[in-house]
Amino acid sequence: MSAPLEDYALIGDTYTAGLVSRSGSMDWLCLPRFDSGACFARLLGGERHGHWSLAPYGDGWSVTRRYLTDSLVLETTFRQAGDEVRVLDCMPVRNDRPDVTRRVEGVRGRVPMRSCFVPRFDYGSIVPWFRPDNRRLHAVAGPDHLTLDSAFPLEPTDAGRAVTHFQVGPGDAVEFHLGWNSREYGSPPRPGGDIVSATRRWWQEWASHCRYQGRYREAVVRSLITLKALTYAPTGGIIAAPTTSLPEQLGGVRNWDYRHCWIRDATFTLLALLDSGYESEARAWREWLLRAVAGEPEQMQILYGIDGTRRLPELELDWLPGYENSRPVRIGNDAARQHQWDVYGELMDALHQARHAGIPPAEDAWRVQRKLMDFLEGHWREPDSGIWEMRGPRRHFTHSKAMAWAAADRAVKAVEDFGLHGPVGRWKRLRAQVFDDICDKGYDPGRNTFTQHYGSTTVDAALLTLPGIGFLPAQDERMRGTVRAVEEELLSGGFVQRYAMTDRTPHVDGLPQGEGAFLPCTFWLADCYIQQGDTARGRALFERLLGLRNDVGLLSEEYDIRAERLVGNFPQALSHIALINTATGLDGHRSGQGSRQDGASAGRSMR
Repeated sequence: MSAPLEDYALIGDTYTAGLVSRSGSMDWLCLPRFDSGACFARLLGGERHGHWSLAPYGDGWSVTRRYLTDSLVLETTFRQAGDEVRVLDCMPVRNDRPDVTRRVEGVRGRVPMRSCFVPRFDYGSIVPWFRPDNRRLHAVAGPDHLTLDSAFPLEPTDAGRAVTHFQVGPGDAVEFHLGWNSREYGSPPRPGGDIVSATRRWWQEWASHCRYQGRYREAVVRSLITLKALTYAPTGGIIAAPTTSLPEQLGGVRNWDYRHCWIRDATFTLLALLDSGYESEARAWREWLLRAVAGEPEQMQILYGIDGTRRLPELELDWLPGYENSRPVRIGNDAARQHQWDVYGELMDALHQARHAGIPPAEDAWRVQRKLMDFLEGHWREPDSGIWEMRGPRRHFTHSKAMAWAAADRAVKAVEDFGLHGPVGRWKRLRAQVFDDICDKGYDPGRNTFTQHYGSTTVDAALLTLPGIGFLPAQDERMRGTVRAVEEELLSGGFVQRYAMTDRTPHVDGLPQGEGAFLPCTFWLADCYIQQGDTARGRALFERLLGLRNDVGLLSEEYDIRAERLVGNFPQALSHIALINTATGLDGHRSGQGSRQDGASAGRSMR
């Protein structure tokens, strides 16, 4: 059985990532890419589905963990009586092939150690053939070939595992290296030099460029490092999470593959990178966006693969019992086939922010934007599946319409602020039409709140982003009323759910009721408090969210209030992006030039 999510730490090389538990077991690793089949899948099953444990032998060890300062090198320290040993885990930032380095360092006493290597390809379904080669062990099946290098001879057992016992004393250091290759022969050479120190220096140098110097710098830097670790270096695409099918409700069916890139997160991501001083990463993300959406506007998807792949067929892996028996386990994501009008606004806004930040426009970027606007003009009145990828009937979601407004607003500003050519008069009329349509059909004057969708009697946490996109200022009475409605309907245990799941909202998303509080939405509520001038309340909520991070500073997608546990895919990029953006806003470090709120006056004038 896997550990609680709070017990996992992330290591990665900007191509893929793995999760290591407090007990020293690597329970999730996909090689060679984020979206490859896992060779360790214990996270979604049991020991037989693949893992690599490295820890002191026996019970009774106390454990403390940390990342070495401003890095993605994990240090796990085990103590018992007079004995102490530490394990350093990292993945050197890749030049060629992936490598997992695990170093055992003796500190006090003579500590018996045990390494148990159990590779299982294709998400735990395939037991590889083993070929011992003295201190190197080969594990091969189909296109996958792992090589484990050790300081000791490695002998596999009939159970498809390799167990090694050894001892370390003060000053001793023993390293293991796990490499991947697509061929059985021509194995990657064993890495040379001090891999751990080199990896630590790489991350520390990268982190040193962080421009944020406020009171939450530790949390912001850790979130930025996490975001960088979730970036696929060859393309600049940023995945939502390195995992699949971690449930939004323990034992439930809301289990999705998040190892893909969402257009929904485009502007949030861009602002977090720009405000923190990472222009090259922001530029790479912008370039990924443009490449991914290339084609006809009607073919634009809400999410893509890490290299821009469009086909992400959803499959169920019936041999995996799921995290804490949460089934089905899925790979791929059928949401890629949905229609969501909000992504057009997100893309237009992201390119607008990039121009404001001085990132030179990519070739043909404006031509792509104009084609998107032509398409949106003819389709914004149609229903869609909404930002939350509802699997129920399409509806006229208010947030989706507001993002269509944002698209028109950014098109107008491209002409007025940057001198680009386009039918600005027509776009101004479109902006006015969408604004009036929302205020007429997506607003309930009796309750003084915007609603989840036209004709709805409930609200949606996505409405909290309306001030941020400039639709209305947070101080507007309609937004104040919407915030109150969110507090009344969606706030539970101090945290915000995405939307109501009650008998009043049957079949909204086409799934059984039940999920945790969505952490990014709670950050958005804190943003609204800050924008309304209630900084103390916003700060209190923000710091409560910080308290949900695990011992190494990581957040998942959601939080189970009753169980007091993190749930959903982990670590979640959007949660860390929201943390960065809220901290930046709280401490006044937002650049201002790229603020999403510069459209508010345009929104008011359209009444």
